[in-house]
Amino acid sequence: MVSRGELEQRVMEILWESSESRSVADVHAIMNEERELAYTTVMTVLDRLAKKGLARRELVNRAWQYEPADPQHAVVAREMAALLAGLRPAVRTEALVELSKSLSDEDRAALHAS
Repeated sequence: MVSRGELEQRVMEILWESSESRSVADVHAIMNEERELAYTTVMTVLDRLAKKGLARRELVNRAWQYEPADPQHAVVAREMAALLAGLRPAVRTEALVELSKSLSDEDRAALHAS
């Protein structure tokens, strides 16, 4: 399972929320509306996300453009499956039972429809 810190998580959310790829400058501008960060910090975070395989990048007009490697739901599902796979069978079952108790009727209907 790939771990993400707070900054990496927020940058991924920005990428997931976007319908197009984003440059470091784009992400930096959005992040600076929330809190002041150095441009180089955002650049480093995006570079790390690309190296972890969570983001893809392409060089366009001498600037890297970033986009998510996978949709958010696929990443979350993969991480949940990896977390559950590392548990003893009894604990995994108990965890799934607890999770099922927290699901809304809408969530249950979506699971049964798929």
